Amino acid sequence: MMAAFPTGVGIVTAIGKSGHPWGMTCTSIASVALEPPCLLVCLRRGSPTLAATLEYGGFALNLLCTNAQADAELFASGAPDRFQRVRWKMDQADQGPHLLDSAHSTADCRVLCQLSFGDHTVVFGEVTAITEHSDARPLMYGLHEFAQWPDPACDRMAATGRPQAADSIRT
Repeated sequence: MMAAFPTGVGIVTAIGKSGHPWGMTCTSIASVALEPPCLLVCLRRGSPTLAATLEYGGFALNLLCTNAQADAELFASGAPDRFQRVRWKMDQADQGPHLLDSAHSTADCRVLCQLSFGDHTVVFGEVTAITEHSDARPLMYGLHEFAQWPDPACDRMAATGRPQAADSIRT
């Protein structure tokens, strides 16, 4: 049932005690509260990314743009050289690495609490900063496939045969 529920795609990143970056693709993401700003991510128990998140006390949630499917697959693969294959940065105030070409937005989060259930741990993070990298459309995932968020301008052009501004459409 949940495989048929489309969702956005993110990569959760954190820094381990040794300073080594860790990251994994995640689609179990949700907004929890606006005040204080809080979100949650569900990470596989036993993953090095979860361990680094809890050790460091923070993480970054990189929400992926449409052109980042290859990076989503890379960070889902467990490849040990994944951070050598993408552009990233981490400033002193960041809670985890920011993926520069993959993410349209990154939320830096301080770990508030965790709850383990089954084979995953739910990590609640207070959002300390949001960085918008681009206005690119988000990458989606559902039915075991990646997809693009529809572009309303393209949909209007396909329906009418000509481009139209969104505010000029009458219903």
